[in-house]
Amino acid sequence: MENKFYSEKFMELIIPNPLLSTYENQGTITNINNLYSIVQMPIDKIDFCSLSGFSYSYFPTCYTLESTITSEKLGVERVRQNPNLALYGAGVLIGVVDTGVYYQHKAFLFNDSTTKLYSIWDQTIYSEDTPVNEEFPYGTFYSKQEINRALTQKNPLDMVPSTDDNGHGTAIAGIIAGNEDIENDFAGVAPLSELIVVKLKQAKKVVRQFFSLSQEVTCYQKSDIMMGIKYIIDVARKLNRPLVLCIAVGSSQGGDDGLGPLSYYLNDITRAPRSCVVASGGNEGNTNRHYFGSFAKEDEFKEFEFRVGEKDKAFLMEIWMQPIQRLSIEMTSPSGEKVSNVTPGIRQLKKYNFVFGPTKVCINNIATESESGDQLILIRFENAQDGLWKIKLNNIDKTPSNFNVWLPSGDLITRETFFLQSDPYITITAPGSDFGPITMGAYDTLEGGISTFSSKGFTRKDIVKPDLTAPGTLIKSPSNEQGYVTVSGTGSAAALSSGVVALLLEWAILKGNYTGITGSEIKTFLIRGARRDENIDYPDRAWGYGQIDLYGTFQKLTF
Repeated sequence: MENKFYSEKFMELIIPNPLLSTYENQGTITNINNLYSIVQMPIDKIDFCSLSGFSYSYFPTCYTLESTITSEKLGVERVRQNPNLALYGAGVLIGVVDTGVYYQHKAFLFNDSTTKLYSIWDQTIYSEDTPVNEEFPYGTFYSKQEINRALTQKNPLDMVPSTDDNGHGTAIAGIIAGNEDIENDFAGVAPLSELIVVKLKQAKKVVRQFFSLSQEVTCYQKSDIMMGIKYIIDVARKLNRPLVLCIAVGSSQGGDDGLGPLSYYLNDITRAPRSCVVASGGNEGNTNRHYFGSFAKEDEFKEFEFRVGEKDKAFLMEIWMQPIQRLSIEMTSPSGEKVSNVTPGIRQLKKYNFVFGPTKVCINNIATESESGDQLILIRFENAQDGLWKIKLNNIDKTPSNFNVWLPSGDLITRETFFLQSDPYITITAPGSDFGPITMGAYDTLEGGISTFSSKGFTRKDIVKPDLTAPGTLIKSPSNEQGYVTVSGTGSAAALSSGVVALLLEWAILKGNYTGITGSEIKTFLIRGARRDENIDYPDRAWGYGQIDLYGTFQKLTF
């Protein structure tokens, strides 16, 4: 029987549980948590352009990878010099939802050559012989025992065939929990912790088509990420052990407002005792993919321009407004052809096939998006003409207000597509833009400043993000072979910080100093202990509340 999680005939929609009765006879339902479930909707019931009456927040937005050291920069070694604070993450679980892990690497083996992975859920491996699991009805699970047996074989992959072809997940897991390797000058931050790894499957072709994304780029859909988080949370609760969840993938899709299914899920985890979420803040600081515009009361319209690169034939643009304003939109192509005024409405839709070229656009001018209540304009490009495009936004009610426009993040488009008058701020990617997670920016330990790629805050709703910064440039990590590489990105900063959180959880819970600590409290402790420059006013849009410092955190825990 065909598994719908892999079938291109179905799309996973993330539906609020109170609305499930509406969809009982339309698609298969898989529960995520007490708030949301996945409904696998037949694709012939969804019109990509009109959204078929579904809220935009129901669709599984796509996420990209957010990475391309020394412990002393984190204040870890100074802590370990105190015999009462010899912290290595023992007893703490680390959850990584990413590209998988090269589990044979020596960085992931304890001194007795057994694995430090508690389990792997590989969403990419499935066969008809796979035992049915109603909670997680796709992928294959590998236990610690199975991995240890595989490691004794001449070819471990014959027994546990889970791999990491990309290397990103291996790097993230290794930075957090890798064994010390003196010869290669490497050590993970929390080497005695154990890992729960979820290898994400690539986003479906039909999901890519919906979001006008290339079939060639690496990206992952939100529904699979949420299922991966559910698996990690379930394991940690069954074992009754403290958990750090590291998310080093991000997306510019959505309202940058901390709302939506994944946001609520992570906020709940953060508020719960014994668990903490660390997220990368994004690498959009120098990509020129955000535009910020503002209206004075007398302004009738605003215009902005963006250039489309030759290779970027399909992509999605999002324009988000404030509640007070209503905007209509006009568009001019590089050849001078115009799309006439599209006003906002409940289901306002404009399809346009350009005459002087193959470009097709679909414009949804949504008066109120369901999660935020704000106006949202979605522009879907197909066979986009390269060159200079112009958008005109008309201020219908002549209200003073502002708006934000985002292009896709990461490798979803090339650097040749960008805004001419871009704004580097308000570029934090989801889920780093959510209130609950500890969101990390990146700084360069050699140059001393913020890494040029590091996304900057605050969010569209003025949530202070990033919360903190950590080293994120040329961080040494295990490779997906028996060796080491250097990686850069806020994903690396999030990994280093996840290790710091693991040490703090070990001190608080395993050593009995504060057994009920929550992720929210951990965030506050780390903010209080952060290193700050006296010449910078905090919170800062690039630095957040400063540089993460475990030693400083313990200093602030005493009086």
